[in-house]
Amino acid sequence: MSQRFVILDGSSLMYRAFYALPPLTDSQGRPTNAIFGFSNMLTKLLGELQPDKLVIAFDKGRTTFRTERYAEYKGTRDKTPEELLAQIPLLHEFAAAFGISFIEKERYEADDIIGTLAVKAAGAGHEVMVVTGDRDALQLVRPNLKVLLTKKGISELKEYDETAFQEEYGFEPIKLIDLKGLMGDTSDNIPGVPGVGPKTASKLLLEYGSLEEVLNNIENISGKKLKERLTENKEQAILSKELATIELNVPDMELDWESYDITPDHEHMKSFCDGYELKAVWKNFVKIYGEGEAELVLDFSAPAVDVDLSYAVWDKDAAATELAAAESVAVCGLFSGKAPFVKLIGAAVCLLPAKKLGYIADAEGLAVLQEVMAEKPAVVKGLKAYYQAGVKPADSFFDIELAAYLLSPEANKYELERLVQEYLPTLRKPENLSGAEAEAVWEAYALASLQPVLAEKLKELQMDKLYAEIELPLVEVLAAMEQNGIYINREELVKKGEELEARLQSLQQDIYVLAGTEFNINSPKQLGEVLFERLELPPVKKTKTGYSTNAEVLESLRDKHPVVEQVLHYRTLSKLKSTYIDGLQELIGAEGRIYTSFNQTVTATGRLSSSDPNLQNIPVRTEEGKTIRALFEPGAGYDCLLSADYSQIELRILAHVSQDELFMDAFRQNQDIHARTASEVFGTPLEQVTGEQRRHAKAVNFGIVYGISDFGLAKDLHIARKDAKSYIDNYFARYTGVKKFIDDTVEGAHKDGFVKTIFNRRRDLPAINSRNFMQRSLAERMAMNTPIQGAAADIIKLAMIAVYHKLQAAGVKSRVLVQVHDELVLEVVNGEREQVESILKETMENVVKLSVPLLIDMHAGKNWAEAK
Repeated sequence: MSQRFVILDGSSLMYRAFYALPPLTDSQGRPTNAIFGFSNMLTKLLGELQPDKLVIAFDKGRTTFRTERYAEYKGTRDKTPEELLAQIPLLHEFAAAFGISFIEKERYEADDIIGTLAVKAAGAGHEVMVVTGDRDALQLVRPNLKVLLTKKGISELKEYDETAFQEEYGFEPIKLIDLKGLMGDTSDNIPGVPGVGPKTASKLLLEYGSLEEVLNNIENISGKKLKERLTENKEQAILSKELATIELNVPDMELDWESYDITPDHEHMKSFCDGYELKAVWKNFVKIYGEGEAELVLDFSAPAVDVDLSYAVWDKDAAATELAAAESVAVCGLFSGKAPFVKLIGAAVCLLPAKKLGYIADAEGLAVLQEVMAEKPAVVKGLKAYYQAGVKPADSFFDIELAAYLLSPEANKYELERLVQEYLPTLRKPENLSGAEAEAVWEAYALASLQPVLAEKLKELQMDKLYAEIELPLVEVLAAMEQNGIYINREELVKKGEELEARLQSLQQDIYVLAGTEFNINSPKQLGEVLFERLELPPVKKTKTGYSTNAEVLESLRDKHPVVEQVLHYRTLSKLKSTYIDGLQELIGAEGRIYTSFNQTVTATGRLSSSDPNLQNIPVRTEEGKTIRALFEPGAGYDCLLSADYSQIELRILAHVSQDELFMDAFRQNQDIHARTASEVFGTPLEQVTGEQRRHAKAVNFGIVYGISDFGLAKDLHIARKDAKSYIDNYFARYTGVKKFIDDTVEGAHKDGFVKTIFNRRRDLPAINSRNFMQRSLAERMAMNTPIQGAAADIIKLAMIAVYHKLQAAGVKSRVLVQVHDELVLEVVNGEREQVESILKETMENVVKLSVPLLIDMHAGKNWAEAK
């Protein structure tokens, strides 16, 4: 009887799980992210594939019959991170507790174990599925044997059978080894034939059928260089094919069919999960096996908690009656149109506390709902859309997404299903839902269920005030800013594009002359060949695909050849043109305005981000960047743009939280903080500080906030490392309060596993006690910076809320358009300018009281560049 046999490439999938997820550790600092990711993937696979038999294959050491044949095999791979190595024994124990066979063998890779078992099982008529992240396994595809290849992290799989492989490659799967023989494989350090890439290799295989036939027909192949390469590297090509070939007859490995049954051990799994604090892994296990059933149950349709999702469709009268009786409501709205201009076209409603469900589709019924939402507490997800649809929510609204963001700011995305799994694991979405109405009803029910849990968690972590006084009221401000948009001069934009195109063409010709050849400047491969082979510049770094030509590499080569400076300039102009000139033209909307999105739940520090387009990322210190800002102007009915920018807010916050007397004194006297720092660090009278000393002190001031090292400072200032170390040592010797604050903050992070801002915004740092130096150092820098940058983000948000409401109260037409971290950009009517400037100064400088003054700089102009 044919059975479904699933073979997991444990080495590949665990590696992918490790890199797909952020660092996770238990309270003892033991890394667990790879096990967590592997568990998620396994749960998904069991539900989707429902295997009869299952096995995990794993590599056993780096020494194999391939390294015996070719010592450099996989020799270019980085050393396996200690955090990943530490989790391999955990995977052994996890598999044992799960009751899954775990196979590894000396001198053989997981691929060989997989190949041997898979081919034998497929030959016996069983349905075999290999799950891996390694494309080498595609050579195994044949009748009864499919390969499921991870596409994105570990969450998406692409299924390959013979047809799918043929469509992608043009030849049968077994020919993959011939392809590798010709083109090699940089990830495994299989040499192949130098200079033969995938296109050439595929073309040769399609014409001659195999590597051996290609080598037998070298004289018939066109291209002198290609002939030479094939002739000179015959043996290397044959060796490469051998290295790429998966062994299908690993000695002493037969199909032990009974051992591939899944035999879970609840007690062992509970002990394992408790020992490593893997609550989510236990939840995954329980989802499949139940709390204590020894029998495998793969029925994902039955929810852990019975949920009655029956609902009625309410017209206007029914909506009025039902909503009037509720104390509060949870709403899942359906919207039409493109943000920021959307319309509410339907809504599922869960009445609280009874959790009675209904759906409203007609316009009059929705109007009744909007009235209720303006009066009664309501729970939603994505509050901004409701504002933009014209709903005026009551002050007691609860946005599930905002709450989840504060609780897990690193998550970046807050899908409802994931939130339910994390906070209400016994509440499972029924799988038999059909249609948008039923889905919305489920979401309304889930929102109602999540609200008390998240609200209590916010209170427990002392973030309820941050939520209620900063994040929630900010939504209305952002909704209005997005709908305001900002005007851009289309004619000047087109003209600027033509000008940049001409400059790029001229630069291109200059680069060709300096390089002595024409090539694709945008191709890192071709640029690398020109710089490091033709011009013989010293290679700085190599990647799997060739020479690195990233910005850091090119910066280090500036003084080695004049072409490097031109290439850097070309890249800058090319990015400006593609991102801003070409990109912005496509986004001009009504009345010539650009409508960006301000993202409130993206950054871990609390800062806002901007997208479609990103107006926060326009270069401000370069002339090219200023020309882009100059394209943004006041729209019809307005006279100027006004910029209000906090002055050195992060350093002022540092002075406040550190209570350093010298730092506070400088700000209280309104001194130039960088000149004062230079005076302190270099022992120079304030009036005698040079421009270079001030520049160096400025780099130290801002670098300290980000945990800069002597190496980093030396690199930034182009000075000797010992001089950089001297600057930092002198800085801390003078600013002892700053040194104590940093030391105490890092020590507290190691102890608590998190840091907070002065407004109680919290950021967990799971890697702070990592054994990996790089990960631990990064977490320590985050610990230093987050309380500063996060507090600055909180202050500008408070300022935005206060300014928005004061402008409304004043009845002025002038309005806020854009926020760029510490800067607000407003569109102002001349007759209101003095009044608006007064509101901005009074509000922004007094929105919070610090130990040092908060000051703003204001400038107005006929465009954004002038206002800055």
